Amino acid sequence: KANDLLNLTFSDNSIKSLSCMHTVEHVGLGRYGDPIDPNGDIRAAKELSRVVSKGGSLLFVVPIGKAKIQFDAHRIYSYQMVTEMFPELTLKEFSLIPDNALEKGMIINATKEQSDKQNYGCGCFWFIKK
Repeated sequence: KANDLLNLTFSDNSIKSLSCMHTVEHVGLGRYGDPIDPNGDIRAAKELSRVVSKGGSLLFVVPIGKAKIQFDAHRIYSYQMVTEMFPELTLKEFSLIPDNALEKGMIINATKEQSDKQNYGCGCFWFIKK
């Protein structure tokens, strides 16, 4: 069954483990026929937070680096932007697939500083709901 990321049909605090990978960066930009909504990604993040259960996990993956919108394709987030999107969640682990991943590989337990140096890296966030 299809679901709407801006209005999920799940009850509050009902999902123990949820993943959202390379989706939120597109919400509200109209690329896939969705309505233009500059805050669509923020609204989607609130919905994800709402449905994750207390003590549950959210695996969240988005493009990371120097923040910008590449209309109508996607957003690129800074590390800080992502962590601020989920105030009810605690970051358990952050991994980074950097711009030069073919040379360096994935960085487990990457830092904000490593993330902020990217142009179009892949940020892999593991959050736990408080």
